Amino acid sequence: MESVPYLIAVIAVMTAATFLTRVLPFVILYKVADHPLLQYLGRFLPPVLMVLLLLYSFKQEAILSRAFLPELAGLLIVLVLHLSLRNALISILGGTGCYMLILQLALFV
Repeated sequence: MESVPYLIAVIAVMTAATFLTRVLPFVILYKVADHPLLQYLGRFLPPVLMVLLLLYSFKQEAILSRAFLPELAGLLIVLVLHLSLRNALISILGGTGCYMLILQLALFV
């Protein structure tokens, strides 16, 4: 087992690295924040990344199998919640909670 000072130093280095990677883009790009390309990326990149994550998470599932039903139900719940409430946090938490409930209760087995 490592010594406590070593572990504290490792945690401090990881904290500093994480903080710097989050802050540096804002520090470097503050003068060009009004550039149309950055505004375009800020508007369209988050939804594109979410779609890519969705496709990646579904890549192993056969769409017509029963094993896909919990994922499909979770996705549909997220869509309904988001279209009705327009709140990403509630949509994600609601869809994740329902998905986990479906898995734990084995509703589609």
